[in-house]
Amino acid sequence: MSTEKVFPMTQAGKEKLEQELEYLKTVKRKEVVERIKIARSFGDLSENSEYDSAKEEQAFVEGRITTLENMIRNAKIIDEGEMLGDTVTLGSSVTFVELPDGEEETYTIVGSAEADPFEGKISNDSPIAKSLLGKKVGDQVTVQTPGGEMNVRIVSIK
Repeated sequence: MSTEKVFPMTQAGKEKLEQELEYLKTVKRKEVVERIKIARSFGDLSENSEYDSAKEEQAFVEGRITTLENMIRNAKIIDEGEMLGDTVTLGSSVTFVELPDGEEETYTIVGSAEADPFEGKISNDSPIAKSLLGKKVGDQVTVQTPGGEMNVRIVSIK
């Protein structure tokens, strides 16, 4: 019996995935089918790059739909009531400073399904998050990153 991967996420993160899924099923899928229909009208499919491109996009869209359905089906909503204000947990916003004299950085630790480093949301599977989980304000932590070790001190947890 295989156990499916659980995708921890916030309620807002799940809703965002549900919106993307709805868009792909109701809008994007129809657009791609229309592109395929138009490309078929150009004739010989063996030398039709428009048709090939549309079929590739269709495969991508269908794959993304399957992925989103799986993530939503196996979502575990992070209960904000379970978050302890003094300990880094999934859903925490953590501010830390790189030692000895780095600037403060703040990240929210989320499930991999809603990670977006450009928005300050890092996956609980990332090296930084793994090192910070379970720690408290004032703790000094060594983070193993692909670029080498980084030492940080936790400044605040929200």
